Amino acid sequence: MAFCLALLSVVIWIITGPLFHYSDAWQLVINTGTTIITFLMVFLIQQSQNKDSVAVHLKLNELLAADKAASNTLIGIEDASEQDLRRVADAYLKLAENASRRAQATGQGEVRQEAACAQQHCGHGPNMPKT
Repeated sequence: MAFCLALLSVVIWIITGPLFHYSDAWQLVINTGTTIITFLMVFLIQQSQNKDSVAVHLKLNELLAADKAASNTLIGIEDASEQDLRRVADAYLKLAENASRRAQATGQGEVRQEAACAQQHCGHGPNMPKT
């Protein structure tokens, strides 16, 4: 449907150009119309992306809540401050580095123990529920 509407708009644009002899008024109407449509599309795309982002957050929260072994400290982290997010990201980066080193040294990675260590380093942000 949207493609047909766009195609119809292009056809009208092509037909009306010669009819109005590509006048300045015709160009102004076409430019104004395309500007308005572009402006509205930006908001439509932004709304769609926001909706998708919320859906992904809800799905991830459900996965965290469903796994008994998983910590739920990260549920709702999208509401944390940027400083809290950077602190948590740094802790998980250290977690990944430590797990990689241990896996290389012992041939196996103790991810659950490393996750507990990372949670101690992270603490709980102001908007993050405690386990």
